[in-house]
Amino acid sequence: MSLKRAFALSKQELASECPPGTTGHHEHNEQHIHLQPEPSSDPADPLNFSMTRKTIILMLMSGYALVTNISSSVLSSALPNLVTAFATFSQHGPPVGIVPFSDLTHLIAVNNLMLGISNILIVPLSNTFGRRPIILLCLAILFASSIWCAEATSFHSLLAGRVIQGVGGAAADTLAPDVIGRTFFVHERGRVLALYTVCLTGGSLIGGVIGGYITASLGWQWTMWLSAILSGAILVLSIFFLPETLYDRIYESNTTTMTPGQGDSRKEYGSVAHEERVEHHHRPYTFTRSLGFMAPRSGLLRRFIQPWTTVIFPGTIMVMLHYSGLVGLIVTISTLSPQLLAEPPYLWGENVGLINVAGLIGCALGGLYTYFTADWIIKRGAKHASNGLTEPERRLPLMFPALFISTAGALVYGFSAQYPAPNRWAGLAAGYGMVAFGLMQVPSIGFNYIIESYGEWASDCFVIVVALRAVISFAWTFFIGSWTAKTGPSEPMGIFGLLMGLFSLTTIPVWLFGKRLRIATASIVNRARLD
Repeated sequence: MSLKRAFALSKQELASECPPGTTGHHEHNEQHIHLQPEPSSDPADPLNFSMTRKTIILMLMSGYALVTNISSSVLSSALPNLVTAFATFSQHGPPVGIVPFSDLTHLIAVNNLMLGISNILIVPLSNTFGRRPIILLCLAILFASSIWCAEATSFHSLLAGRVIQGVGGAAADTLAPDVIGRTFFVHERGRVLALYTVCLTGGSLIGGVIGGYITASLGWQWTMWLSAILSGAILVLSIFFLPETLYDRIYESNTTTMTPGQGDSRKEYGSVAHEERVEHHHRPYTFTRSLGFMAPRSGLLRRFIQPWTTVIFPGTIMVMLHYSGLVGLIVTISTLSPQLLAEPPYLWGENVGLINVAGLIGCALGGLYTYFTADWIIKRGAKHASNGLTEPERRLPLMFPALFISTAGALVYGFSAQYPAPNRWAGLAAGYGMVAFGLMQVPSIGFNYIIESYGEWASDCFVIVVALRAVISFAWTFFIGSWTAKTGPSEPMGIFGLLMGLFSLTTIPVWLFGKRLRIATASIVNRARLD
């Protein structure tokens, strides 16, 4: 259906449309939940995994996100110590090899850049060869590059290692949430993605807290040895306990009506219809079988092109802007804070990383907010709807308070940093916590919106989302050191806050017109099911 026709539908006609993302959780006045997506009869279908196996998958993918972001941020608190880490001192002249702080911020910037743009290669490969082999390869790269960084003897060697380290962690932002989304049902995804998001966001903050202490007691190299130890552990566990989740669920659709008992004829697009399974005899899904790999799919070239076409989905643009702005703010604050707190009037020394505790508090509060509301609002909406349906847009209002708080947090942090005073660190902490609270909502609600609305396109959507996030994070952190030195922190943080406010406004049209927009793109979304 064209965009013009989708917006010409009356309210009654709109209610009868069932584009991808519209799901039936309840029949009217019933208390039980219909499972969506409908699982097949194959024990290899991730939806049919036992809850124990599903929980292990959730823990491994959340652990991968945690380790990746600890690895990315743990050096931020160590940056003041790295100024002279590679210097050569002589009794007959000035020291050689001192690295300016503005150059040291590149260690954070290039890592964040590669965490995003590497997915341009990683996701198409995973869509061809499967999630399991590509995630294992990325974990192996993360492990090896962390050892490289720990053994680096020059700034440029460390910088190169950080580039490769970003490649190894890239799948944590794209493939990890996709694996989780394919393993759990719609009514479970809000909570499980909230847990994933706590690890994704918390990793950056935990790394910032512990980095300064590790550097002071053991040396900065041990920040990278920690990354090697943790990524190595996740790699070994994933080899044995991470099965393939890229599963082609085959149905034979034989009706265009809703779940029996609803009596009205509705235009359906394949997401809520009653479907009859094609009967097959399936092999048992043993532990040995779970260690294997899937047969490669065809169409590798097409899979490299496909992510770029997802910009036609409004939900992709909305989540892309939200995530880019919030991650950019978090990375900028975590990079700038150690420098500010190491100088008068604060002089926190090895305690500079404690500013990240404020972020952890914001992360925890945001996680609780999402955990208890994301699935509740979906179930409540479906139970009270006359047709038993729910729309992914129902979760979007949960983002409004978080986006407002995080945008205000950027301004609070910037102006508190501009006018330092012995107790002004409280303003820095408050702003940091407010931004962290907002960041928690994007993977929990935004990523969920993409998974539910665009189905098989989700991993391709994530490529564009994290690619722009990487570019913005890189640009903001690359220039923040020199920009702050010239104008003070209030100007860049004020501009970043303004941009975040503008990005937040994209939520409104998707919330109000999201279903009409999904109707207009339904034929494109359903095309992926046939590929």
